[in-house]
Amino acid sequence: MKVGILGSGIVAQTLAAGFVAHGHAVLLGTRSPEKLADWQQVNPGVRLGTVAEAGAFGSVLVLAVKGTVAQQVLEQAGGQSLGAKVVLDATNPIADAAPVNGVLRYFTSLDESLMERLQKAFPALRLVKAFNSVGSALMVNPELAGGRPSMFICGNDSGARTTVTEILDQFGWDTVDMGLAEAARAIEPLAMLWCIPGFLRNDWKHAFKVLA
Repeated sequence: MKVGILGSGIVAQTLAAGFVAHGHAVLLGTRSPEKLADWQQVNPGVRLGTVAEAGAFGSVLVLAVKGTVAQQVLEQAGGQSLGAKVVLDATNPIADAAPVNGVLRYFTSLDESLMERLQKAFPALRLVKAFNSVGSALMVNPELAGGRPSMFICGNDSGARTTVTEILDQFGWDTVDMGLAEAARAIEPLAMLWCIPGFLRNDWKHAFKVLA
């Protein structure tokens, strides 16, 4: 599979390396490729290019940027011209404000998620929320004492959710499919919950698990 990574931070770098490790072709789009020169030396399987080149390259795109610039980056990647590509949306609507007692601040409400805003702005894209409720260190083949953790996903297109489920299975996750885009109103705040032990106790090595 050809994967275009939109973003160049630690989440983007981690997922890019993960896709390469699982046999996919990856182009990471960045405004500053020179800043990733050292990283690329230890990840030679990842090609670097512009955000627009990554958008054109990938049959599947990964949106891994700050929530405040997510819509802008999708525009830079090609916007409406991207058509019906699958977009794995790893963003969260984190506000530019400090946490309060370990709780992140969001710029959205419980009546509209960031993913819903993005879906309205780019109606042809097939967005699927995933990888937003865990830290980068555990995104690829996490090893936890409790076994394979759960990743919550949602999106309006069932075929796109199937594609992302297959990716998550490769990456060592059990998928919990929560249905349509409105479910992102509940999934995005999971990042707030996940971060609290980290901010309060410097405990970042955990993930969610659904038991039945």
